[in-house]
Amino acid sequence: MIEEYITTTLTCQELQNNIIVFGDHRNEGASVKIGVPKEKKVHEYRVGMTPSAVREAVARGHEVLVETSAGNGIGCGDEDYTFAGAAIIPTAEEIYAASELIVKVKEPQPDECKLLRRGQVLFAYLHLAADREQTRLLCDSECTAIAYETVSDRQGGLPLLAPMSEVAGRMSVQVGAVAIQKPNGGSGVILGGVPGTQPAKVTILGGGVVGANAARMAVGLEADVTLFDKSLPRLRWLADLYGNRLKTRFATTDEIRDAVVESDLVIGAVLLPGAAAPKLVSSAQLREMRPGSVLVDVAIDQGGCFETSQPTTHDQPTYVVDEIVHYCVTNMPGAAPRTSTFALNNATLPFTLALADLGWERACEADTGLAAGVNIHKGRIVHSAVAEAFGAC
Repeated sequence: MIEEYITTTLTCQELQNNIIVFGDHRNEGASVKIGVPKEKKVHEYRVGMTPSAVREAVARGHEVLVETSAGNGIGCGDEDYTFAGAAIIPTAEEIYAASELIVKVKEPQPDECKLLRRGQVLFAYLHLAADREQTRLLCDSECTAIAYETVSDRQGGLPLLAPMSEVAGRMSVQVGAVAIQKPNGGSGVILGGVPGTQPAKVTILGGGVVGANAARMAVGLEADVTLFDKSLPRLRWLADLYGNRLKTRFATTDEIRDAVVESDLVIGAVLLPGAAAPKLVSSAQLREMRPGSVLVDVAIDQGGCFETSQPTTHDQPTYVVDEIVHYCVTNMPGAAPRTSTFALNNATLPFTLALADLGWERACEADTGLAAGVNIHKGRIVHSAVAEAFGAC
């Protein structure tokens, strides 16, 4: 039972506070072994650190251990990492056994979770609210798990989620345009149409980073685009940015339903930081949509915002329910690994260096935004949204 990792350790009020008292401070300035294993998720080609990031860490006196061929997917071979100062290690098992700080992209797979240990720090995307098994395994490992997606900045933004949200938002329109083609099960329309025909109707649910980037692409392709959000300031900003090329509507159940049933492509771009995504489109509404319409669920990492969403992979990215094509790949940016990895490292490197330079306890004390990324510590769930997803609050 996942609840035992919550209710027997911290009260809901303590979870709301988000940060527990950190002990066992390491000596500031000490060398840290940073492990960069090769990603194991299906068709995941990104890597936790680029050679440039490795060079920065090594220059500060840290040792970086990179698994053999970890960077091949972004065009960076072992020789590039060796030149940057990394040690190339043959297996993931050796990486986990030797490293104090593990830097990844996607969540560790079950066999990787079992390699983690007490006192070790994991820094990666985790999306625990939608993954009960991973949460249990990370609690069992007693490691300290810091999730990219809940690290915040002084403005309340999510600086480590934003780069991949930008990539996923732009890709959502690309993959939707492919999925809607007739050989792929779609209705067979071009998003922008051609002279004498109507453009496809694209509905975007959410006006955050994903939604704004999806809108940019869809508007650029000259589709008929409508974007929903609950923030009037955000809707005003988007309306000012795109003028009459983008329709903005306040998100209510009735308004969303009316738009969805008329849409050729619906992009789910909602986010509640650290929490499960709300279900905005019901299975009943699918039966009102035109056959061959497409749903792209960018929120699938957090459980998805369509009632009929189920995680898929790049091997089999789509499935059909009630004649509606669903694209629900959980690591969309993995298909554009070079762009994604360099964009991600631009954002993660300062945090990675802080964790190595100061130790995770002092780094979190110095930066409450980084502390907000701590999801699990010594077998306890310490992030309020994750705890609430599992029924603690």
